[in-house]
Amino acid sequence: MASPVAEDIIKQLEQSIEALESRNAFQDDVIEQLSQELTVHQEELSALKEQIKLLINRVKHQQAPTLMSLEDEPPPPHY
Repeated sequence: MASPVAEDIIKQLEQSIEALESRNAFQDDVIEQLSQELTVHQEELSALKEQIKLLINRVKHQQAPTLMSLEDEPPPPHY
């Protein structure tokens, strides 16, 4: 039979192990949640990048408005 001191030490160690196991389980759950959230954000980011590419292509292919030179512009009304 173990001495009372040894039993106390064993009990403390068991409590410490239980606390560590509990924290580990909680951290595993948080990591899984963060992983899922990261996946969602990566998908959203990919979709936004694709939209930006489409917008860039649309802007590039639009006809640029013809700019009038200052000489072709009519004079202001006070002249």
